[in-house]
Amino acid sequence: MSAAAATAVPAEAPKKKSKKLLFIIVGVVLLALIGAGAALFIMKKNAAAANDEYADDEPVAHVAKDPKHAPVFLPLENMVVNLADAGGTRFIQLGLTLQLQDAKTESDVKTYMPSIRSDILMLISQRTADEMLQIQGKEKLANDIIAAISKEMGYEGSDHAEAEDATAKKKKAKAPPNPVQAVLFSSLIVQ
Repeated sequence: MSAAAATAVPAEAPKKKSKKLLFIIVGVVLLALIGAGAALFIMKKNAAAANDEYADDEPVAHVAKDPKHAPVFLPLENMVVNLADAGGTRFIQLGLTLQLQDAKTESDVKTYMPSIRSDILMLISQRTADEMLQIQGKEKLANDIIAAISKEMGYEGSDHAEAEDATAKKKKAKAPPNPVQAVLFSSLIVQ
């Protein structure tokens, strides 16, 4: 009997240790979950405060536009054109996208696309590499492209000589608005 009693006592002792170990593990896991929840709460609160702090700093360009009058973007095929540099060894690879007033304008522009593309190629071929590498040269090219498209489609362009003429001012007031809002550069490589 003493052998049976001796074996019974050690069997009960490990069960008490395993229950203690189980409570310790559950307690540690519970503390870890509470800590993770608290950390998540604090991070969200800090992120919300940071967003509120910079809410007034957003630029005007990110203001939502009226979806009824959203512009239409018409990408043009990439062009490779020789530049007007001495020797004729420099060229430009250019990708353009036209920002248009609406979908009707897009279909109208597509109708004139061969002439418009030819005009754009002629405008680019008159530029030098130095002009195209400067921001002013790119802006001037974009304005010239808008004027060429406007002229091709019968809209008033942004020709400064006509703007000085009094009769041109009267015509400009009666002419429909230019449907080409901007010329956007999607790629530009000068070699």
